[in-house]
Amino acid sequence: MKIGGNDIKVGNVLEHMSKLWVVLKTQHVQPGKGGAFMQVEMKGLKDGSKLNERFRSADTVEKVSLEEIPYQFLYQEDNQFHFMNQRTFEQIQLTADLIGENSRFLSDGMIVNVCMYENSPISVSLPSTVILEIVEVEPFIKGQTATSSYKPAVLSNGVKTTVPQHIDIGTKIVVNTADATYVERAK
Repeated sequence: MKIGGNDIKVGNVLEHMSKLWVVLKTQHVQPGKGGAFMQVEMKGLKDGSKLNERFRSADTVEKVSLEEIPYQFLYQEDNQFHFMNQRTFEQIQLTADLIGENSRFLSDGMIVNVCMYENSPISVSLPSTVILEIVEVEPFIKGQTATSSYKPAVLSNGVKTTVPQHIDIGTKIVVNTADATYVERAK
C-alpha cells in the first residue's frame, strides 16, 4: 500500500531501496525556504543498519503490511530457537540473529508474536514484561533508605539490572523486556 511522505508514522514498516525498514523516529521539518518534509530515521529489519531519509509530501513510499502470528517458545538447540504456531501447531526454527537480544528473556512455554512478511519470519516480539527471580544482589546498605537508590542485581536468566534497596535474593520481580529494567515486585 502506497502512502505519502507526510503519512509516515513511528512503527511503520516500509519497503525502501529494495529493503524492509522499521520507522524509529519521524520529525516534520518546515525550513524557511523550500517545502516542508518529513525527516525519518529507519532501521533495517534484516541487517539492523540505520538510515536517515527525507520524504516530501509528494513522495510516496510502500508501506508493508505484516502478519503477527502467536507462537509458543519450545526450546533452544545451539543457535536455533524452536517455536510452535498456536493456530496450526506447525513448528519453525529461528536463528539467534533474527531474535537478537530478546533471546535472553525467552522461557519455556512463553507466547511471542512472530512478524511474517510473505510467509517468511522477519522479527519476534516478546511480551513487554516478564517475571524473573533475583539470584544475586548486593547487600542492603544502611542509611540509604531516605532516597530512592538502586543496587545492582543478577536475574535468574543471567541478565544484570538494578533494583530498589528492599529487594533481596529469591524475590520475584517484573522486568521490562525492552531495556531489562525493574518495574515492580511480582505479586
